[in-house]
Amino acid sequence: MFDDPKVQVVFKKYEERREADARRMRELGPESIHHRDEFLLPIGPDVGRFVHALILAKRPRTILEVGTSYGYSTIFLADAARSVGARVVTLEIADHKQAYARDQLIAAGLENVVDFRLGDAVQSITQAKDIFDLALIDIWKELYLPAFDALYNKLSEEAVIIADNMIEPQSARDDVRKYRAAIKNKPDFQTALLPIGSGIELSVKLTAGSKLL
Repeated sequence: MFDDPKVQVVFKKYEERREADARRMRELGPESIHHRDEFLLPIGPDVGRFVHALILAKRPRTILEVGTSYGYSTIFLADAARSVGARVVTLEIADHKQAYARDQLIAAGLENVVDFRLGDAVQSITQAKDIFDLALIDIWKELYLPAFDALYNKLSEEAVIIADNMIEPQSARDDVRKYRAAIKNKPDFQTALLPIGSGIELSVKLTAGSKLL
């Protein structure tokens, strides 16, 4: 999937960390919730490949990532964005996570297509002057609905939103169901739940007066 050897090297490191984090979470059991900021908690390779392919096909100009975390998903977004001449705006509230992600993007040679913004996600979206053609939402699940509300008027026609963790973990289901209900109640959105990875909601903002089949 990644043609650039530098990106391949960085992604291999991410995959090694993802597997190590998964082992540690299993060892900690319920206690792992107290260490959640230490783990990647990534979208995983299946969702990453899907998003990467979608960007190559849709060719958005401006991509929003709501929740950089340690930059696992940013690699997929940035590599595809570079291929189509797009720009990625990525939001993160934790400075140490953003610093880690920035270092990985520099190592991958992708930093020139990424605009790192530090701060509260909802505030950052509200203050943004950008219009986004594609957005990936993957933050704490209680923030999905506020993030969508802030993002709604900053989407281009036919913009795409991908929201992760719609099926797993079970502990997030109440929050993600509120998000899914809000999307479904928008008459200018077509949306579907896809059983990829931990489950994603794929939503498209329709052109005025149109309706997808």
